[in-house]
Amino acid sequence: MERFRSLFQHFQSSSESVTNGLCLLLAALTIKLYSSCDFSCPCLAQYNALYGLGLLLLPPLALFLCGLLVNRQSAVMVDEWCRPVGHRGKDLGIIRYMCSSMLQRALAAPLVWILLALLDGKCFVCAFSNSVDPEKFLDFANMTSSQVQLFLAKVPCKEDELVRDSPARKAVSRYLRCLSQAIGWSLTLLLIVVAFLARCLRPCFDQTVFLQRRYWSNYVDLEQKLFDETCCEHARDFAHRCVLHFFASMRGELRAWGLRQMPSGSSPEPAKPSLLPEDPEDPDGRCRKAHLRAVCSREQVDGLLSSWYSGKPPLELAASPGFWGAGLSHRGPMVAPGTRLSRHTDV
Repeated sequence: MERFRSLFQHFQSSSESVTNGLCLLLAALTIKLYSSCDFSCPCLAQYNALYGLGLLLLPPLALFLCGLLVNRQSAVMVDEWCRPVGHRGKDLGIIRYMCSSMLQRALAAPLVWILLALLDGKCFVCAFSNSVDPEKFLDFANMTSSQVQLFLAKVPCKEDELVRDSPARKAVSRYLRCLSQAIGWSLTLLLIVVAFLARCLRPCFDQTVFLQRRYWSNYVDLEQKLFDETCCEHARDFAHRCVLHFFASMRGELRAWGLRQMPSGSSPEPAKPSLLPEDPEDPDGRCRKAHLRAVCSREQVDGLLSSWYSGKPPLELAASPGFWGAGLSHRGPMVAPGTRLSRHTDV
């Protein structure tokens, strides 16, 4: 159980590992989907090519779009490309690196489908049966042009009465299937050679630019994730504080209502100051107040989110803390190092 937990934490902490796992899962589903599909060529001259090429190209297009959807870097890349410049300039090299990485993962499942379709040969036979040169086969010598076109259109349908047990149909089908498999294996070899050369030759060149772009692309992804997590943490703490404030105010109103309903001869209890209940893990509440002191109203939250979108902080830790503008100049003191910020999850 501990191994599965550590493995889950590893995938959870690494968006790249999650993306690679999703792409591999999508490729495996592609193989299962192709094996379960039933290809039924219409065996009509005007529809064979449309059907065959459609099954060869349209599913890969859908799988490519699915690969873009499951890839987190696609959304991060678009955000980085469309964001205002603000306090941080845009590096087109980082965007190109993210685009390249995204396309490499998204193309895995479509290539699997295309290779399976070419090695199987059914789609290729259906699409190009009408394009075969009849002069390559002696069995068409005694047929007219219209009969040849009708016969070639029926080649993918081996159960049709016109081509059943015909040596010419078997010859044409075998020719197209061999051509399809040759293209499939050639494409497979080409992809393997390209991947091999890219992996082996990359260390021979200067790695400075590559390391820089990989670092900053990972930084952009992690920065957005940390910002989202911090927003969720602040929203949880802010909601917890609002709920506590609501119950405290309602307690005061109930006490005032109880005093009005009390008989005239009875002596009222002395009013006690309304205090917010304290977290047992943080009795004085100083950590929570310090965490919420900077942004503690809707206007401030909206201003912070707008400032984050319009001008992200410069990549310089020694930059002046006032680059956010005057809207956030009311910040409280920073929390001392080593102080643990409380997480209120019992809302």
